[in-house]
Amino acid sequence: MKFSGELTVKAPRADVYKAVRDARFFASCVEGVSELAEIGPDHYAAVFETKVAYMKFKFKVSVEVVRSEAPREIEAKVEGAPLGIVGRLTATAVTRLTEAGGETGIAYEVEAALTGRLGSLGQPVLRAKARDMERQFAARLAAAFAAPPTPAP
Repeated sequence: MKFSGELTVKAPRADVYKAVRDARFFASCVEGVSELAEIGPDHYAAVFETKVAYMKFKFKVSVEVVRSEAPREIEAKVEGAPLGIVGRLTATAVTRLTEAGGETGIAYEVEAALTGRLGSLGQPVLRAKARDMERQFAARLAAAFAAPPTPAP
């Protein structure tokens, strides 16, 4: 399965790149991520919990940044095993950042493979969940870069 999308953040590209490369910040933008731990340079472990249709899933995941070209591109490999059911998640994600004025365009492509029971749910349900997660991520990222409110005089 392939997913792709684009979003824009009102912040300079270098700032967005630095934030996205910060594993703790990135994880804070993804609902359901907990127990994040750095296990080596550019290699992280976490627990990811989500609900797809009527089923809840909890994964132990490993994320490795395999390529990073500041301030324009990041490629990461994700592998995970769901707890309690047989299956596996593997994904490769490429994020590209472009600058336009004071804004940064973020384009991403994710190629994911699911096996076992999760894979049997079918692509339409999983695609809908991915779009929902994308909206949540974009909102959290935009909120993180939103200008603080100006106090009234």
